[in-house]
Amino acid sequence: MMQRTLFIDPARCIGCQACVAACRECDSHRGKSMIHLDYLDVGATVASSPTVCMHCEDPVAPCAEVCPADAILVTADGVVQHAAKERCIGCANCVHACPFGVPKLDVEEKLQYKCNLCYDRTSVGLSPMCASVCPTGSIFYGTLEELLAQRPGAAATDIVVFGEQEIRTGVATVTPRDFDGGGVPGGMA
Repeated sequence: MMQRTLFIDPARCIGCQACVAACRECDSHRGKSMIHLDYLDVGATVASSPTVCMHCEDPVAPCAEVCPADAILVTADGVVQHAAKERCIGCANCVHACPFGVPKLDVEEKLQYKCNLCYDRTSVGLSPMCASVCPTGSIFYGTLEELLAQRPGAAATDIVVFGEQEIRTGVATVTPRDFDGGGVPGGMA
């Protein structure tokens, strides 16, 4: 997991869409939101959860691995960038490879877009737009130590399991303390 990263706490999300609106203001993709707000069981509950790029670490960014044009770069600090406009050929391999369903293809532009952790901001020490406006802290940007200082009972995991496939991500999910899916209470696996 990256030193400073996003922590997603679905239990705190109130579906206000502030993150979606703020994401549109990020300079690297102005006007397009790269965050998706998913409603978990429409009609039965108002529960929602923000979905952002998980900046996969192991295996290293499946979206980047399948790009035939090497349009998706991973920075030295682990941030998986959106496709470079001058290289992307619009093949959608990245869209199909992402286990989280994050990259989106703009068919007219023939260009892939996804969260790049507001790299123009985070590379200079600022929070991503989504985290800077989240009123409940459902999207938190910082270190694990900073998260635990604010939420002493929290646990977080950077491991997501899909059947027999385990993925270590650069973004962590805040989990209940009794979670038994790779998370370590009060720490990372």
